[in-house]
Amino acid sequence: MARQRDIFIAFFRSGMLGFGGGPSTIPLVQKEVVDTFQMMTDEEFADVLAIGNTLPGPIITKMAGYIGYRVGGWLGLINALIAAILPSVILMILFLATLKQFKDFDFVKGMSNGVIPIVAVMLGVLTWDFLKKSHKSLGWKVGGIILCVSIVGMLILKLHPGIIIAGLLLIALLLPIKKEERKE
Repeated sequence: MARQRDIFIAFFRSGMLGFGGGPSTIPLVQKEVVDTFQMMTDEEFADVLAIGNTLPGPIITKMAGYIGYRVGGWLGLINALIAAILPSVILMILFLATLKQFKDFDFVKGMSNGVIPIVAVMLGVLTWDFLKKSHKSLGWKVGGIILCVSIVGMLILKLHPGIIIAGLLLIALLLPIKKEERKE
């Protein structure tokens, strides 16, 4: 039962503090499940995130479902999903009921604008962590090529990120990188 409590707390906190949607919740989920409750390692979390990003739908619910199931079975899955979405449901009801009255106040506009740089820093830290992990598994050369292909695809060619992810997964399946090529 203590494990179910930990699952609920981890995803409830992430859901409560993850202002701005999926990308802002990813570092929070990582902090809870890897550091605080030690439900998985950084590498396992990176794998869950990679797989979750290839599937449609909100990232927090996919991660909550998988991690909850992995750690606590079917009850853990349901527990984690409820914990992940409950804060949004409660806050949406409360905020929508009061937002109409206060939307033109400067402090409300300031709160919204103040969160954007915080989320940017959190995503930057997460990106740096993933770059370091890709260096360990792929090396700088292959990781840099994948990074450049992704940037060119999204920013210059205006490809949807899902197409790039699917393409890179297909390439990874067809042309596996040999272990000796990874060391640089």
